[in-house]
Amino acid sequence: MPELRSGDVDLVYTRKGAGEPVLLITGSGGRARAWDAHQVPTLLRAGYQTVTFDHRGGGPGPSKPFGLKDMVEDAARLIEGLGLAPCRVVGVSLGAIVAQELALRRPGLLCQAVFMATRGRTDAMRHAMVTAEIEQSRGGPTVSAAHRGVLRAMQNLSQSTLRDDSRAENWMALMEGPLDTSDGYRYQLESTLIPNRLRDYGGIRVPCAVISFGDDIVTPPHLGREVAQAVEDCHYVEIPHCGHFGYLEDPRSVNDALTAFFASSLTGRVTG
Repeated sequence: MPELRSGDVDLVYTRKGAGEPVLLITGSGGRARAWDAHQVPTLLRAGYQTVTFDHRGGGPGPSKPFGLKDMVEDAARLIEGLGLAPCRVVGVSLGAIVAQELALRRPGLLCQAVFMATRGRTDAMRHAMVTAEIEQSRGGPTVSAAHRGVLRAMQNLSQSTLRDDSRAENWMALMEGPLDTSDGYRYQLESTLIPNRLRDYGGIRVPCAVISFGDDIVTPPHLGREVAQAVEDCHYVEIPHCGHFGYLEDPRSVNDALTAFFASSLTGRVTG
């Protein structure tokens, strides 16, 4: 797979299609392939080009310390190095925070931006959740694979999905994977512990949309709505019956929202 040098790391990326480019940025601990099942095929069919990449620190080996600023620069270097500007950017969770900061700091690189499952500040509950995950990654009390699968499912999926026995069983099996104990994963988690950036986001002038998920525990809709209210003329969509992994739980609704926003030359004010 091709690589692009960004500072002191090589970013592994995948580029598909030949239309107007869309850069997709995943969340903490995520991999670029998370977009491949649903978002990439839909965007390709709609005539776009997609670029996905793995965050720095995503591999199993040791990683030098890094923070949110480095991850924003990684995205900027990809856009510049691949000649994508001005392009559309879609980020989810940590990727949304990266996209927000990119829209604020390097607006000339973007023509539209979508922030999914996002927030513009770290409240007490999100701080507790992230720091607990960091402690667990550092070697906190261990739990069984089955228990880990249940906890991850409860945290990231909607009750609508978990009420469906066959879907719930499949998801929990997928989430029984080993705990990520790498330094890179912890640096990614730490990058989500942002101060209150809502006032600063008022300076974003790139056309933006926020997509929140109605049953999201990790980044509840009210935190996403705060971002949409902070960014001038930001479009807001809330998709019901989805948790933090809403782009995988209800990809059709997410993809419809993405392509509708991309196709529009106008941004709408916050609704809902």
